[in-house]
Amino acid sequence: MNLLSLNRSLPQTVRHNDDLVTTGIFKTPVTGRVRLRHLGLEGDGQADLRVHGGVDKAVYLYPSEHYPYWQETLNRDDLTPGQFGETFTVVGLLEDEVRTGDVFRIGTVVIQITQPRYPCYKLGIKMRRKDILKLFWRSEFSGFYARVIEEGEVGAGDIIERVS
Repeated sequence: MNLLSLNRSLPQTVRHNDDLVTTGIFKTPVTGRVRLRHLGLEGDGQADLRVHGGVDKAVYLYPSEHYPYWQETLNRDDLTPGQFGETFTVVGLLEDEVRTGDVFRIGTVVIQITQPRYPCYKLGIKMRRKDILKLFWRSEFSGFYARVIEEGEVGAGDIIERVS
């Protein structure tokens, strides 16, 4: 298990239909090591803190193993790490093997899985598809949120070790 990509974005305002929407979903990969604190990755942000971010959703992990499924389902070859708004694109952490409460060490950080992801309409904005939420739920490829138990630094390539 390892951290394939570390992704972040500060909130930005985009046009959606006739409205302006502020979102932090446009995550892109970063290089080097980055500090992870109890409220999230340095240089990353969420726009609507009522439903995103916070202590129990400080990190969103999404398995890279799901990318081929999405490339085929969406008929796209341009999907890159961070595409689903994840902070960590991971290898080897799949929904049928990870449970709420599991604890992992990544780099010098310790995280605990808190819940599966329930995406909002902003994923549809990023993917430019009105049907993506239905497709996302049907796939059962939700990824998961985690809280930060021990702050530290993480970087792409770090090994992910199950602690408990």
